[in-house]
Amino acid sequence: MTPVQTPADLRPITALRFGAAIWVAVYAFWENLAGAPSSSLVQKGYLGVELFFVLSGFILSHVYLQAAGEKRFSYRSFLWARVARVYPLHVATLVGVGLLAAAALFAGMSVDGNVLSWASLPANLLMVHAWGLAPVAGWNHPSWSISAEWFAYLCFPLFAWVFWRLRQRPVAAFLGAAAFLAALYSGFERLAGFPLTEATILWGALRIVPCFALGCALYLVYRRGPLKAPWTASAVSFGLMVLSAALGLWDGVTVLLAGALILSLASLPNERAGWLASKPAVYLGEISYSVYMVCVPWKLLAVNLAAKVTDAPDKQLQLFVWLAILALLPVVAAVSYHLVEHPARKALRGMAQRRRTASSDKTPDVGTSKRVSQS
Repeated sequence: MTPVQTPADLRPITALRFGAAIWVAVYAFWENLAGAPSSSLVQKGYLGVELFFVLSGFILSHVYLQAAGEKRFSYRSFLWARVARVYPLHVATLVGVGLLAAAALFAGMSVDGNVLSWASLPANLLMVHAWGLAPVAGWNHPSWSISAEWFAYLCFPLFAWVFWRLRQRPVAAFLGAAAFLAALYSGFERLAGFPLTEATILWGALRIVPCFALGCALYLVYRRGPLKAPWTASAVSFGLMVLSAALGLWDGVTVLLAGALILSLASLPNERAGWLASKPAVYLGEISYSVYMVCVPWKLLAVNLAAKVTDAPDKQLQLFVWLAILALLPVVAAVSYHLVEHPARKALRGMAQRRRTASSDKTPDVGTSKRVSQS
């Protein structure tokens, strides 16, 4: 079966990244809203990470799967591109949290002792702190998911090997990935006593595996041909995903519906995606990694300052203060994107490009060598 030609950039699912990041952010900030009602939809905000994980499998398959299957894949270049994408901001936010914690201690404020866990620092710097190799959840805690992503990046050739062989059977690949996810979620909870979707530093590397595999399988379905009614499918899958989270249904249901939403949005042609393909929406998607990574540093700074200025007991902020802090999060993220994430990524990729160019310049032309030797 010949795959359908698909656009290189899938703008609607780029925009979706921002929605996932904000879901996580509201979940993180909710405890600081005075009189906040109980909300299953908010309490399930940790599943925004699962949405990122499924997206990661889908996008990396979109970009690299065919090259890997046809033996045109450079593992070293792939890993360098992934490091350029995630590592600079990871280190910057780690340092930022450390400086904020140190400043708080200097000002006589109390700080969780785990935040400045020097024993956890090596694992954090090596991005293996979600592999069960960090003694405590220290520094910028949300970065555990970057450690999980790093695990999936390292294992990408294995994912590619499996799913390239299933490319002619996309439905079977999807059903297999869904069954694997359901079995792993059920089995893990029985053995560990808590859901895999709530694992961080101890089992984060395992947490990404079923979601990444689901994303790879969904890409095979998309590769066979985009959905015929993508707007309808997007609306239905989004509504069902929100309903599932709001009703507090089993996390596996919500994750599978998130996968359906990703497939539906990917099937939207950019020229028919409306506001989802607009520059503002795509830009917000591009800064979503920064939104996610600066969430905790911004919370530490803004919530503590706001609580002190407004004399809020137990850091319980009034609604308008809470909304202002949340609304400023994308602004702070945009600053970190333009000052750290984007220029550092560009510099690291440029470094790799210069190395490749230098290497090719040093390689003698075969025909020239032969002519020289024969003369």
